[in-house]
Amino acid sequence: MVLICHQDDPVDSEGIAAWLACDFSLAGMVLLRDEPGSLFRKLRREYRRVGWLRLLDVILFRIFYLLGQAQNDARWVQFEVQALRTRYPADLSQVPRLSAHNPNEVEVREFITGLQPDFTIARCKYILQPAIFKIPRYGSYALHPGICPLYRNAHGCFWALADRDLAHVGMTLLRIDEGIDTGPIYLQASYAFDELRESHVVIQHRVVLENLDTISRKLRAIARDSARPFALTGTKSVNRGQPWFTAWLRWKRHARGASA
Repeated sequence: MVLICHQDDPVDSEGIAAWLACDFSLAGMVLLRDEPGSLFRKLRREYRRVGWLRLLDVILFRIFYLLGQAQNDARWVQFEVQALRTRYPADLSQVPRLSAHNPNEVEVREFITGLQPDFTIARCKYILQPAIFKIPRYGSYALHPGICPLYRNAHGCFWALADRDLAHVGMTLLRIDEGIDTGPIYLQASYAFDELRESHVVIQHRVVLENLDTISRKLRAIARDSARPFALTGTKSVNRGQPWFTAWLRWKRHARGASA
């Protein structure tokens, strides 16, 4: 098993890594670090997607989140990572690591090829190229925080909540292909989230963390060739972008009204 994740996300680089090391055999980790100017490139892509007015909406949400929620979420992450390390007491110091800016670099391909993994688990905001995702024996898989194909991209839980599509707040285990979260789907799962008290960040982490045992069983079934992907026909597919402040306000207004 190889894990590709962002090095500044301890839920993945420590918590998910410890789970993989205990439930499977973690052969290596690719830890991604931001390239200089990455924030500017993200904003430029979002501008091309939604235009100036919605880009302002995105920026307002980022400011609001940093000032109003980020500190509480950081405390939650610290507590949750410690709980995961206690539940999965793996010695991660012995796991080979490679630091990279992009998971499609030649060095990453050579690193993963040398490990000869059965699986790669990708927890990163990059589209893997075939030269990377085809290396493992049983394929590369995403633990996507959203129900695919309804909610693709990195903020599926946020948009399901904002759309009041509460039945589709969850995670998807899918095999990576050339598209953006378009590969064969092997698992969809959720948990009893609290949309009034939990932030979208906490929810999108917990939809994965609350289902680790189920994910483990499914990955083992895939290795035994006893798991088949869902047959999804006639299902709409949406690739949503960054959260909007106005969408957050709509979400919370409806959530408070539903609980009244």
